[in-house]
Amino acid sequence: MRERRCRGILLAAAFWIARGTGAGQETGTAFVDSKICEGCHAAYSRSYAQSGMARSFSRAGLNQENLARGLPFHHSATGAAYSISARGGQLYQSRWQSGPGGERINRAEWRIDYVMGSGNHARTYLHRERDGSLIELPLAWYSEKGGSWGMNPGFDSSQFVAPRKISYECMFCHNAYPRIPAGHEQENSVPAYLDPLPEGIDCQRCHGPGGEHARLAQRGAAVGEVRKAIVNPARLPADRQMEVCMQCHLQTTSRRLPAQVRRFDRGPFSYRAGEPLGRFALFFERGAANEKDNGIEIDSSAVRLRASQCYLQSKGALTCLTCHDPHRVERGEAARRRYNGVCRSCHNGAFEARVAARRHTAEPDCVGCHMPKRRTVDVVHAVMTDHRIQRMKPAGDLLAEIAEVPERAENGYRGPVAPYYPKPFPGSGEDRLYLAVAQVRDGSNIAAGVEQLAAEIAKQHPRAAGFYVELGDALRAKGDDAAAATAYEQALERDPKSAWAARRLAGALLATGAKTRALAMLNRSIALAPDDARGWYALGDADLSLGRKADAIIAFRKSAALDPEFPDAWNALGGALADSGKFAEAQNALETALRIQPDLVDAQANLAMLLASRGDLSGAIFHFEQALKSAPGNVAARCNYAVALARQNRPGEAEKQLRIALQTDPKFPQAHLDLALLLADRGNFEEAAEHLRMAADGSNPAVRQKALDLLRQIGK
Repeated sequence: MRERRCRGILLAAAFWIARGTGAGQETGTAFVDSKICEGCHAAYSRSYAQSGMARSFSRAGLNQENLARGLPFHHSATGAAYSISARGGQLYQSRWQSGPGGERINRAEWRIDYVMGSGNHARTYLHRERDGSLIELPLAWYSEKGGSWGMNPGFDSSQFVAPRKISYECMFCHNAYPRIPAGHEQENSVPAYLDPLPEGIDCQRCHGPGGEHARLAQRGAAVGEVRKAIVNPARLPADRQMEVCMQCHLQTTSRRLPAQVRRFDRGPFSYRAGEPLGRFALFFERGAANEKDNGIEIDSSAVRLRASQCYLQSKGALTCLTCHDPHRVERGEAARRRYNGVCRSCHNGAFEARVAARRHTAEPDCVGCHMPKRRTVDVVHAVMTDHRIQRMKPAGDLLAEIAEVPERAENGYRGPVAPYYPKPFPGSGEDRLYLAVAQVRDGSNIAAGVEQLAAEIAKQHPRAAGFYVELGDALRAKGDDAAAATAYEQALERDPKSAWAARRLAGALLATGAKTRALAMLNRSIALAPDDARGWYALGDADLSLGRKADAIIAFRKSAALDPEFPDAWNALGGALADSGKFAEAQNALETALRIQPDLVDAQANLAMLLASRGDLSGAIFHFEQALKSAPGNVAARCNYAVALARQNRPGEAEKQLRIALQTDPKFPQAHLDLALLLADRGNFEEAAEHLRMAADGSNPAVRQKALDLLRQIGK
């Protein structure tokens, strides 16, 4: 009997195959626009379109939120206000602070181009930059409490965070496979995306590239042949099936560890459903075991499930698909009945016995008790189902509001990093290299990790440049810049086109005093990645250290033009312009830096100095106070603040600030000199002489000479 033929595919298939929206375009691996799937799979397409995955990324729409409710949003930690408004068919997010007279200052506005998140839990707003990158804006919408506004994770801090770029890792789990510019698949490249951007996770993330499947179906090939050309997760072995889900839901932590290390020979969107996940990336967890329930994170579903006795005892029979149909989403009572049925398919006998013994209610809510909803500790305005199936519901109010704890150097994890997945850990030579990389990448286990990575590199001599760059970074973190430079040079020997390695080498060379060679290496990195704002910024910094102000200004201008939301570039440009006497331009650049990051201390201090030099003492004092609010230990800024106060005829306040500066750093020469001048002006020559002697003993030659001159003048 002849096998039946597949018919009914959309005639537009060939057109969509030619356009392709993914990275792979080789024969049999081409991606297609998932709209063509509707031709044969209309019911699945309609139901899947309502799922959170299908709605995980979209163009911004004017009807997504009630903009009149709860706006403006006032962020008490920074004193900033945020709002979202519609204008000319576009949405905009804005932020401002109140100035000394109540006026709005540091006002920033970004056009909202895309929305990340389905809205089931949250929506994050994104702005598209000219270079194709996307930046995450500070204010987010959360579904909790019927819809409310709050800061995105990382932004809910007393310190401002500049809008940050959406990384490839972030996009990987929130969208289909986007196309990226040539060369940007290299490690540490600027994450940029080509048009058109896909909108939502599509069929091919779980079923693999659909080009060959669609081509065969259009041609009327036999059904069996058509089916072989696409991945059906339900027919995969249990571990491969789980990995289709775990490619996005296997995050051991969102904190710096690292939780995942992608292999250096794999592009950011090169994973294909059905291949072993370990060929794409290795996953890690904290080495220090901690059985205490410290809460759940927003993307920990697979990790939590894998810790459940139900999963462990099933020996692979329990997978995500046991409970979830990815093509359709059930909610409310229908979902409760479905999940209860799944649980009772294994536990019905025990359940009936417990009901008969009056140790269980007759109407079960299996998920509500054994997989309760909990507030996530990393996204504190979101509530998720805890996928760790537990015998007893954890104690306490699992939905109680909690404050975000920003991750700092002092509260980050420090200890060994252990393999998490695949298990058992493969343990090949290359895998041991990646295990060593995991120790050092985020600084979790630097001391032991450097030795481990250096030993493995010496033993294996790997070809991938990334291992040597990671070693160089770790050596620099330990303060060994010379050894780091050697590691970076080895990286460049293996990959002469790595702008990442060239820029890292330049940094190490600058630290060792080899400025001319560092400059050459920075120019090499720019030739390799001319659209990377970070390279131009580093070049400008090197030019300044060599006294080449004009060249530095050119480089800083280029950096700011490439990435208009890069506050450090604007601050450096403002400082260089001010030193060159271009005060109006300098003020504009510094104000732009503060628009992006209002508490950028260097920009606040630079602007204050500029305003003071132009006679605007009130403005200078305001910005000095803002700088010291963010960085009270900045002794140089405090000294300059004191000088401005003294010039405004407020000597008592100036003296107080200088004494605070000396409490912070008792040997700071400028503070001693400034305090001596203030005291001498008030006739207190004895104490003034004491501070002049301290200034003369300092390491600043200019301050030392001035102090000695003044000591001679007052006869001390």
